Amino acid sequence: MVSGSCLCGTVTYEVQGPFTSMVNCHCSMCRKQHGAPFATFLPAPLAGFRWTGAEAALVTFQSSTRSVRSGCKTCGAPAPIVLPERNMALVPAGPLEGDLPLTPQMHIFVGSKAPWYAITDGLPQHEAFPPEFGVQGVERPTVDARPGVTSGSCLCGEVAFEVEGDALIMQNCHCTRCRRARGAAHGTNIFYRAEQFRWLRGAELAVDYKIPEAKHHTVTFCRRCTGALPRVDTVRNVAVVPAGCLDTDPPLRPQRHIFTAHKAAWFAITDELPQLPEAPPPLFPRT
Repeated sequence: MVSGSCLCGTVTYEVQGPFTSMVNCHCSMCRKQHGAPFATFLPAPLAGFRWTGAEAALVTFQSSTRSVRSGCKTCGAPAPIVLPERNMALVPAGPLEGDLPLTPQMHIFVGSKAPWYAITDGLPQHEAFPPEFGVQGVERPTVDARPGVTSGSCLCGEVAFEVEGDALIMQNCHCTRCRRARGAAHGTNIFYRAEQFRWLRGAELAVDYKIPEAKHHTVTFCRRCTGALPRVDTVRNVAVVPAGCLDTDPPLRPQRHIFTAHKAAWFAITDELPQLPEAPPPLFPRT
């Protein structure tokens, strides 16, 4: 038995195996909802899955003809995908507590992988669903890139934004908060100056959630689809962009891993980027 919850702790659930697979999904819809380079799912028998708290707090969104995605209306964290027609629940591994009996076994939808993310492990890779899944993927429209501008949007497309110019840094964060907020192995965030950022549409749909005990940690998401969105902090003059919600290729690649002392036990770092066990030095040191 393993359990999980959203970032704010309102939505909770338990999952009983047997667990037979664990997959990293790189499809654009998973990246949009989670705001991460990929989402890791643990398929489980529907009979072994149950909500244990505040199922009514979920916002649902029909992301395709076959799939209804959901997230917490308070913090936006992705929730398990329940598929009654397949007698299955797809449980995001990022927020799970307890000993998971396996590690990721494959990458799927690498044909729509984020261009800024490099797969460096030796796991099998599938362009879409593996043939044994017996289902087809869903194509999303592409966005034309403009020189010097990086654009993005939420899962439903009602909220869109762009940032102009060079970024400050791009990093993979393995802290518990990011894993809960993103429902993934880690978050990947790009930092810009706040004045480089602008909303193109749907700013009124963007919801902020600040962790009560945190000094700064705030996440932003679309109230319609709970897709991840940038957090703009005018006090610190920074815009934090979850890289998974980007529609065009950013001007840099991940430069380091942070909070690796809190990394998910089931995830292996296989690239050669620097690893910081705790927080990095501040981007804007006090003067």
